Amino acid sequence: MTLHLPNPDGTLRAYEPRTAPPAVSGTGGGSGGSAFTSRTVFSAAHVVADPYADTTPDGPAAVDWDATLAFRRHLWSHGLGVAEAMDTAQRGMGLDWAGAAELIRRSAAEAKATGGRIACGVGTDQLTATTAATLAQVRSAYEEQLAVVEESGAQAILMASRALAATAKSPDDYLEVYGHLLRQAAEPVILHWLGPMFDPALEGYWGSADLDTATDTFLEVIAAHPDKVDGIKVSLLDARREVDLRRRLPRGVRCYTGDDFNYPELIAGDEQGFSHALLGIFDPLGPLAAEAVRVLDTGDTDGFRALLDPTVELSRHLFQAPTRYYKTGVVFLAWLSGHQSHFTMVGGLQSARSLPHLARAYELADGLGLFPDPKLAEERMRTLLALYGVNR
Repeated sequence: MTLHLPNPDGTLRAYEPRTAPPAVSGTGGGSGGSAFTSRTVFSAAHVVADPYADTTPDGPAAVDWDATLAFRRHLWSHGLGVAEAMDTAQRGMGLDWAGAAELIRRSAAEAKATGGRIACGVGTDQLTATTAATLAQVRSAYEEQLAVVEESGAQAILMASRALAATAKSPDDYLEVYGHLLRQAAEPVILHWLGPMFDPALEGYWGSADLDTATDTFLEVIAAHPDKVDGIKVSLLDARREVDLRRRLPRGVRCYTGDDFNYPELIAGDEQGFSHALLGIFDPLGPLAAEAVRVLDTGDTDGFRALLDPTVELSRHLFQAPTRYYKTGVVFLAWLSGHQSHFTMVGGLQSARSLPHLARAYELADGLGLFPDPKLAEERMRTLLALYGVNR
């Protein structure tokens, strides 16, 4: 039955929902769950809110742990690693450190029980915006979180820190803080460079707003401790810059793309190398992304691109400015896909995108065959449209 989807100008367009089965099985059957051989791939996973919880502003995040962990098992069933307590999990946008610490502990235990790969975000978000942070306080906050992640048995991802961005006076401050943390890390970590399009508070990270200068500082950190750096995750939405950066990395240090605009070409690579992946878009793309990487494992780059290139339009839509609100679209698609029973988010972030934006996300995802049950997705889209007063 035809859906009438809203345009930004208030008009409606007719759309015929897909009735065919999904493009890729959502069950993780066949080779699902076995390790990839050509690339290391993480999906940054969202959290499922408790829809009955108090939503008082600045109150603690309330998480539906059963549904949240079930979604991680879904990703693991396809062989994807889980990047936990990252930006996609609303870290610093509804999920505070107490909630993130509980998420890390629970997800790491689940990963151990199921054999899934997991890496977890280490940040400084116990330091609030009103805290007069010093470099010593920033180091201490990082150390506290690093201890939680290491005690859980997960790999650590040293996330970019709002507190460090606000406190550091020069590139030397970044060298000092990161050097201190890398020296004490028990195992090699993943470094994380999140651009200001994802978080405006990270403008000028690494001590300079000039990206060439910032890159030099970033590489200096890695060069001083290559044995403690498994890889670097770059989320600058600039494919050329990522390629240039990965070509300058020490041997054995991976580049994990976080570029949700250009990921197929970056993962496919060129004659001089390629990027691994740590991506928020692989949350809604999980089964399809896993299938594409398995094709790449056979050496079929064209087949990999044929599967993944058509998904870029959806990803660019979800991550359009203001990019930091991409989480709303990710959770929306999880609801339409049946991974959760409701479309609510911690902090009420489900209101961060407009109905026309969500309608276009549905249309693109349905066209790609992402929904395990297209009829359920259609029914839920109709419910949302009716809630907004679109009743045709």
